[in-house]
Amino acid sequence: MSADPSRPVVPLRASDADREAVVAELQDAAADGRIDLDELGVRLEVALAARTHDELAPLTADLVPAMPPAQPLVLKAGMAGVVREGAWRVPEHISAYGGLGGAKIDFTRVECRLRVVEIEVDGQTGGVEIVIPDGWVVETGELDPGLAGFRNRTTADKLPGTPLIRVTGACGMGGVTVRHPKRGERRKLLKESR
Repeated sequence: MSADPSRPVVPLRASDADREAVVAELQDAAADGRIDLDELGVRLEVALAARTHDELAPLTADLVPAMPPAQPLVLKAGMAGVVREGAWRVPEHISAYGGLGGAKIDFTRVECRLRVVEIEVDGQTGGVEIVIPDGWVVETGELDPGLAGFRNRTTADKLPGTPLIRVTGACGMGGVTVRHPKRGERRKLLKESR
């Protein structure tokens, strides 16, 4: 069976779900910096008024696909401890176990395009230390302080486009600390950036 060439091809109608999917992709592109806010507004207006798939397709055709999410990261300190630092790809979910030696997660050299990073901690005996750049904020509403408690040594000023670090779990006997880089760490970062 072949299509009748004398009959025009009718564009397929777009559903609300189709429009919502395009809107979500456009919002993600704006959050990642792939389009600016003015362009986002124009494209959203067209997307919400689109009636067919042919009207929706050009709105996202020029966008580079977002990187697939990284696999969840599990850090187990054991007796010697564990450190995650340097340039690394941040996943949406991190589990950190302090063991006896402690766990340290350093975000100061990463490029993170996620809106929220979930960190599930178990301070155990060694504790967990999380270092975040200035402008990042931490949320700890679901964190059990345990015996050692939680120390938040960060500022509450969130910069636009920076992620929220949501810490859950238990502090245990080792505790959990979230902080910005110390003076010596800042000097090292400045020296590396030159």
